[in-house]
Amino acid sequence: MPSVSGDERTIADAVEAALRGYAHLEVLRDGDAVVARTSLGRPTRAVIAGHLDTVPIADNLPTRLVGEGALAELWGRGTVDMKGGVAVQLALAAELVAPTHDVTWVFYDHEEVDSDLNGLGRLVRNHPDWVRGDFAVLGEPTNGGLEGGCNGTLRVEVRLTGVAAHSARAWMGRNAIHAAGEVLRRLEAYEPASVEVDGLVYRESLNAVLIGGGTAANVIPDACVVTVNYRFAPSSSVAQAEAHVRAVFEGYDVVLTDAAAGARPGLDAPAAQQFAAAVLSVTGGRPAPKYGWTDVARFSELGIPAVNFGPGDPLLAHTRDEHVTVGQITLVHAALRHWLTT
Repeated sequence: MPSVSGDERTIADAVEAALRGYAHLEVLRDGDAVVARTSLGRPTRAVIAGHLDTVPIADNLPTRLVGEGALAELWGRGTVDMKGGVAVQLALAAELVAPTHDVTWVFYDHEEVDSDLNGLGRLVRNHPDWVRGDFAVLGEPTNGGLEGGCNGTLRVEVRLTGVAAHSARAWMGRNAIHAAGEVLRRLEAYEPASVEVDGLVYRESLNAVLIGGGTAANVIPDACVVTVNYRFAPSSSVAQAEAHVRAVFEGYDVVLTDAAAGARPGLDAPAAQQFAAAVLSVTGGRPAPKYGWTDVARFSELGIPAVNFGPGDPLLAHTRDEHVTVGQITLVHAALRHWLTT
């Protein structure tokens, strides 16, 4: 069912209705975020979370199944980011009546938009007790691998000003769009860093992602804005990242519009080590860094070690040809089930 950010009500209703059918779960709701949890008196509590929303549809719904068996592929918007992970959560929430950890299952809204709208962030503000735990797993797509921490992200607007004039008398004005040339040259020459944090190497990036300016085809523009996105290693704070970007664009009007801190890997925590041992015994492989920002950062701010682990190739997230193999979904399901039952 379509569930683009801001339009999650239908899918949240469906998730809530499904979960309320199980006596071993207490079900709670805040807006379009649904929480289900066990209360078995276990010594530890795991929080397993996933977002219900997707980026806009690109002629890739309805979802379709291609092929058969483990090699079959689910094609369509959200199959990678991150309905595959959410499907695993729902299946395990229903199946595991007596897991070895108490479990809080979180299904939340507004992940694919500005961080101040994020449903998990809203739960942290409104109901912090709903998301408390000893360890957290975010079902973001990791190609079935274990990814620790995440890069931080911030956006700034580099604002350029000029003087408007009729384009037939351009010498009477000053072109703000032309002034963006030096901003773009600095970005083109920029060399992003690779930073090792707690044994994992995070790749940074600094890119123009939007540019806008001008009012009419016969007017010299007096304003132009270049929006720049900086992805920075979790060893830097938001303040340090902002200072770095301002240094790159020294001499320009730079306005911070959105920022979210990263999260260190946290794989040295005992709960994380237990999780890694259980999951990797099923999937194989080694822990890797998460280059994109994810909500593990919100758990990190709460002092809860957290990792990313879910089906789907993150390189296919947000693409028109988004798809995931059935085998990878079932592998992640088997690995999480092993961890929660041993």
